[in-house]
Amino acid sequence: RRPGEPPLDVGSIPWLGHALEFGKDAASFLTRMKEKHGDIFTVLVGGRYVTVLLDPHSYDAVVWEPRTKLDFHPYAVFLMERIFDLQLPHYSPSDEKAKMKPTLLHKDLQALTEAMDTNLRTVLLGDITAADGGWHEMGLLEFSYSFLLRAGYLTLYGVEALPRTHESQAQDRTHSAEVFHTFRQLDLLLPKLARGSLSAGDKDHVCRVKGRLWKLLSPASLAARAHRSKWLESYLLYLKEIGAPEAMQARAALLQLWATQGNMGPAAFWLLLFLLKHPEALAAVRGELEQLLSRAEEPVLQMTTLPQKLLDSMPVLDSVLNESLRLTAAPFITREVMVDLAMPMADGREFSLRRGDRLLLFPFLSPQRDPEIYADPEVFKYNRFLNSDGSEKKDFYKDGKRLKLYSMPWGAGHNQCLGKAYAISSIKQFVFLVLVHFDLELMDPDVEVPDFDLSRYGFGLMQPEHDVPVRYRLRP
Repeated sequence: RRPGEPPLDVGSIPWLGHALEFGKDAASFLTRMKEKHGDIFTVLVGGRYVTVLLDPHSYDAVVWEPRTKLDFHPYAVFLMERIFDLQLPHYSPSDEKAKMKPTLLHKDLQALTEAMDTNLRTVLLGDITAADGGWHEMGLLEFSYSFLLRAGYLTLYGVEALPRTHESQAQDRTHSAEVFHTFRQLDLLLPKLARGSLSAGDKDHVCRVKGRLWKLLSPASLAARAHRSKWLESYLLYLKEIGAPEAMQARAALLQLWATQGNMGPAAFWLLLFLLKHPEALAAVRGELEQLLSRAEEPVLQMTTLPQKLLDSMPVLDSVLNESLRLTAAPFITREVMVDLAMPMADGREFSLRRGDRLLLFPFLSPQRDPEIYADPEVFKYNRFLNSDGSEKKDFYKDGKRLKLYSMPWGAGHNQCLGKAYAISSIKQFVFLVLVHFDLELMDPDVEVPDFDLSRYGFGLMQPEHDVPVRYRLRP
C-alpha cells in the first residue's frame, strides 16, 4: 500500500488472497471487510487488486466518470468470452447502446408491452385453459421463471406465425418451453462458468446445452420467426454492420436472451413469495387492483391488453416490487481503473487508485441493507416505498444527507440497465395476470423464505437455494 491509497488486505494465501471467501459468500466477506476497514478498502482476489467502495453518497461520481478513467468495457468483454464464447469484431458498448436504446422507449416500448401481454396470455392461460379447472402443483421459481422467460422470448425474438391460430399458439408454447428448459440448464451453471470452476462433466454438459441454444437462436432460426421486435431487428443489423459472423450472431443472441430475461423470473418469484408470506401486502395489492379495475373502461376478462396507463398507476405494487428488489438484487457494479487517479469521496477524503486495478460497488450491502437508511433492513415491508398520501417515497437519508441512489437493482450511470422500463412493465403484467386469473397458494403456508444460493452474488437477482412448492388453478 502506498500513501493515500485505501486500506489494503491481501489475506494469507499468496496470489489467491481472499478469492475463496469472496467466491463462497461475497456479502458476508465484504461485510466483515467493511467492519474491519471502513467503507473503502482494497482486497487481493485471485491475482487482481479490487478496491471496494461501500459509501452510497460517493457512488454517483463513480458511475458517471468518463470511460477514459473508469471503464466497464474490458470486464464485459472478458465475461462475454468466458460465459458465452462470444468475440465480436470492432465491438463498442457505447455504439451498441446507442443502437438499442431507441427500441426500448416510447412507441417501441408500448409495442413491446402489448406483445408481452399477448404472449403472457398465450403461455400462462393457454397451457391451462384446456385443463379441468383443477389444482396444478409446481415450484414457484419454476412457475415465475418459465412463464416470464417464455413470454419474453416470444416478445423479443418473434412467434411461430401471424395471424395467430390455435395451432400456431400451441407451437409457440412448445417451442418457448424448449427454449426455457435448455436455457435454465445453462443458467444453473452460470456462476461456475464465470469463475472457471466447472467439473469435467459440467463442461461437457455446458457444451451440449450451448450448442442446442445456438441452434435455436441462429440467424436462420430467427429469420423464420414472425412479429420479431424492433429491438431484435436493430440488434441483428448492428451485428451485421460490425461484421460478426453467423456463429457469433447466434452467441450474441444467447447473451442477449440472458441479459434481457435472466433476472425477470427470479424477481417475480421473490415478489410473489413475499406477497404469499405477507397477507397484509397481498390484500393491499389486491385492493389496488380491484380499485383500478372498477374504474377501467372495459371488464378485465375482456381486455386483450393491459393499457400502459393502468400499469403506471399501481403505487402499491411498485412499492412491493421496489422492496423485493431491495432485498434480493445483488449485482456487482464494476469498473476497470484505466489511469492512475485520485478518487474524491463525498465526505471530503480522497484516495489514490492504481491503473489496472478494479473498482467494485456492491449496493446490496450499502445502501440496500444499511440499517441507517432502512429500519429493520432484513424485513420485508410492502409499504416501505410509499408516503403516507400513497405517493412513491423517494427520500432516504444517511449521515443526515438525502441519498441520490438509495436502491440500485438496475445499476446506475452510464451502465444502467437499458431494458429497465420493459422489465418493470413485464413483471407487473405477469403479477397482474396471475392475481386476476388464478388462485395461487403455498403448499405449506408456514414454509420459510429460502436462503439465497450464495454463488449468485454479482450476477443480478439472487436465486433461492431451493424452490418453494405452490399450487394454482384458473379461476372459474
